[in-house]
Amino acid sequence: MINLIHGRSRRLWRPVVFSFFSSFILVFTARSSHGEDANLEQEVHALQQQNALLQQQLEKQNQSIETLSKKVQELETASSEHENTGTQNAPPEAPSGYNFGKVNLSGEGGVGLFKTGPQGFSPDANFRIDEARLFLEAPIWKEVYFQGEVDLATRENDNLNVQLGELYLDAQDISDLWGRDGQLNLRAGRMYYPFGEEYLRRYTIDDPLISHSIPDIWGYGTGLEAYGDLGKFNYTVAVQEASGVNGVTDFNSNEQVTGRIGYKPNKHWDFSVSATRTGNLSAQNDVVSSLWFGNTLFESLGGPGTTTFNVGMVEGDVTTRWSQWSGGYIHAFGGAGRYDDNDPAANNARDFFYYAVEGVQNLPKKFYVATQFSQAFSDKGMPIVGFGSYDNFGFPTLTTDLWRWSLGLGYRFSDQLLIKTEYAFEGGQDIGGQARNQENFFGTEAAFKF
Repeated sequence: MINLIHGRSRRLWRPVVFSFFSSFILVFTARSSHGEDANLEQEVHALQQQNALLQQQLEKQNQSIETLSKKVQELETASSEHENTGTQNAPPEAPSGYNFGKVNLSGEGGVGLFKTGPQGFSPDANFRIDEARLFLEAPIWKEVYFQGEVDLATRENDNLNVQLGELYLDAQDISDLWGRDGQLNLRAGRMYYPFGEEYLRRYTIDDPLISHSIPDIWGYGTGLEAYGDLGKFNYTVAVQEASGVNGVTDFNSNEQVTGRIGYKPNKHWDFSVSATRTGNLSAQNDVVSSLWFGNTLFESLGGPGTTTFNVGMVEGDVTTRWSQWSGGYIHAFGGAGRYDDNDPAANNARDFFYYAVEGVQNLPKKFYVATQFSQAFSDKGMPIVGFGSYDNFGFPTLTTDLWRWSLGLGYRFSDQLLIKTEYAFEGGQDIGGQARNQENFFGTEAAFKF
């Protein structure tokens, strides 16, 4: 657009320059022959007036062009900032899928072969459906949309029972009421807890590795969520139910409150800080939280006299991306949490810590390599299952330290199909000092979406 405008500007100069030189020649001729033709002087004067008018028109056009150019530059800058400052509030959007009128149906999944050490979740090499999900999207009214997810199979579900994933109404651009795009959006329904950033890439089609980190914090809750962009900052705040018994309602009036603030100074860097608190959960009725940590749900560690328990956590995330050598990124995060309950017979309060660093480098011919190191630890011990079987390392077994180093290689046929393979070393110890060294993992998987 700017080139076109500049092109028009150059064309406008041609008649003006021609008129100017014509006037100059006429004036010179008029002065040399003033005595011969008095009417010529009047004609020259008229031409000078016309030339002055043309110059005024040219100045006005130049001012208009400059104003329009500035507006175009502002629009381009705003568009670039919008592309580089997206709010991270949910797993990546479902692919285009199939349209049935206004309703869009899509899906994703993964099938593979997994094997772990003798104390892992798959000691015998098993073919398995790692994931299978269907997504349904539809506009409701103006900027209000419906989003639904049905989980046919997930890694955490040890059977093929169909479960509900996310399901919510999304009211977008409420901030248009005061003339601002994207500052305020609202969701109501069942949504992921917006804590940290790893959950944004948990779907197998989006994860460069097969495994997740040791902490692997994620979960669903029914409630309300507000999110939006404020320049280079973005935010998400949610108030949701936290019970893991039925995933619908708590048996306590305290709700889980989660918030995340992100900052994206440019296309190469992302920063965010997250915090959450489950609220008080009933040890007898809620039993467990719906928030996952270490491949198991938070639950009461107290004795029979315990009536409530709660967990609070904070986390910081940073991501850097580069375009050299076909592109890649490093994502690192770390956090701390505290478990507490009101057990009258013992002080069960304890702190726990975790971190992870992941790197991905794209290679020629659609290949890529990936690696991740992660660890979680607590002096008093926490239920941390990792690649182990729940029978061996779930509650009441407590782990003081567990680490994992994953190495992966992948090939992307397209955005909708990839294959990947991974070998991961996992080790640590339980609260009794017993080593955990028989859970190493090997897997290969094909991930897809439509």
